[in-house]
Amino acid sequence: MFKHLLVPVDGSDVSKKSLKKVAALAKSDKAAITLTYVSDPTPPMVYSDSTMGYGISQKDHQKVCAAFAADVFKKSITLLGAGIKVNTVHIANSDLSQGILDAAKKAKADVIVMASHKRTGIKGLLLGSEAHEVIVHATLPVLVLG
Repeated sequence: MFKHLLVPVDGSDVSKKSLKKVAALAKSDKAAITLTYVSDPTPPMVYSDSTMGYGISQKDHQKVCAAFAADVFKKSITLLGAGIKVNTVHIANSDLSQGILDAAKKAKADVIVMASHKRTGIKGLLLGSEAHEVIVHATLPVLVLG
């Protein structure tokens, strides 16, 4: 049915668990997968792992984001298993849902397959749902895995 799946990954447990379903879907349709990681292009004032608190340059922030994305991609590819064609796209965008949509366009995917964090109640109200935002603004099908 689908030949090119765009799969946003973030290294979370929810994202990792969905990769088994994504692998099964890709294998059944003999589809390629493009994994995407979206990072914020603006460096934070300080990194949380710093005990002293320090600023970081734009260039250093980009290096850190690229290294983190590469690690997430490596772990995700391992979880997908062998026999699946996998590409990766790292996007810098402060709007996560727009970053996912940009990645889908860049990768020329025919469906976006994403996990939902299932935020409800106060969390859902305050944080919103990235899956919902992607669905609302997408021009291609979006498959949300629960």
